[in-house]
Amino acid sequence: MDRFETALAHVFHWEGGFSDHPSDPGGATNFGITQGTLAAWRGKAVSREDVRALTRQEAGDIYRARYWEACRCDELPAGVDAMVFDAAVNHGPRQAALFLQRALGVADDGVIGPQTLAAAARLKPADTICEIAARRMVFYARLNTFPTFGLGWARRLMSTLAEAAAAKPE
Repeated sequence: MDRFETALAHVFHWEGGFSDHPSDPGGATNFGITQGTLAAWRGKAVSREDVRALTRQEAGDIYRARYWEACRCDELPAGVDAMVFDAAVNHGPRQAALFLQRALGVADDGVIGPQTLAAAARLKPADTICEIAARRMVFYARLNTFPTFGLGWARRLMSTLAEAAAAKPE
């Protein structure tokens, strides 16, 4: 299994199935894909039922193009890729890039480019992974939906941290 497939399996563990929680500002989601994301992907308006009918394959295609590739995860060290990908899925690709850039101490423009990639290659992956995780936890805690979803987010983050830290370099 390649690194994307491994990271995707982890995301699907946490983002499985249809959900439409009234406190979730994302609204109807399936496999973690919101109605807005699905509409943007398909290039047309979609219904709640279209979200419900989303297949795992299409969700994976969206995740690869709009999250994994958008964050250049294939170019990040093993483990850092999984943490950044999970952050992109949960917080959006721009915010994931900001977490990474701030963890690395480079200019934080929300776009993973050559300077960010060079810093990620230079620093110890374990340190980067832990720093991103800490920044994500602070981010979660500041959200007004933390009382409703915070424990679940913390569980997901700790699981992602453990998986990312266990990743072996290629």
